Amino acid sequence: MRKLILQMQMSVDGYVSPANGNLDWQLWGWGERWAWDDRLKQDFNAVFEGIDTILLSRLIAEEGYLDHWGRAAKNFPANPHYAFAQKIVDARKVVLTDKLSASRWERTVIARGGMAEEVNALKRQPGKDIITIGGVGFASALVAAGLVDEFQFFVNPTAVGAGRSVFHDQRKGHKLRLLRSTGYECGMVVNCYTPG
Repeated sequence: MRKLILQMQMSVDGYVSPANGNLDWQLWGWGERWAWDDRLKQDFNAVFEGIDTILLSRLIAEEGYLDHWGRAAKNFPANPHYAFAQKIVDARKVVLTDKLSASRWERTVIARGGMAEEVNALKRQPGKDIITIGGVGFASALVAAGLVDEFQFFVNPTAVGAGRSVFHDQRKGHKLRLLRSTGYECGMVVNCYTPG
């Protein structure tokens, strides 16, 4: 059975979305300024070697995630640091929503069923793993439903003071088991966990 991998950037103090929405807290906010070191860029690309499906929320798809990386794949075809962009273009994309009747993106389908039903159906299909990159609301819903098999947190060397987390169970908490932790010269630490 395939794994669902949740990949998110996070602050040192555990927030994936800071309360101050104008705060420049990420070493790479998906723009032109990319302060990751070469080893981190290489390792990030390696993640996409084991992926053939990307699960997205409607919001992140409509905000331009697929268009952005499609442009990057065209603009940097020979740059090995952007190899993941072509992997995003080539991968099957699934947008989980009941608010769209059809997809306007290439290699992208709309899944209109319940979250657990749709994600578990994807996991049962043959192929490589599934990655989800989304906003805090979508990620939190996946976590609350117990659908995430691996967490990949890209911890930026910034504390933001307050914000939103993907974890909300205040009674039991969320026990996680560390798979690996890797620090990089740029200050980023990538922590990978499975549910405990």
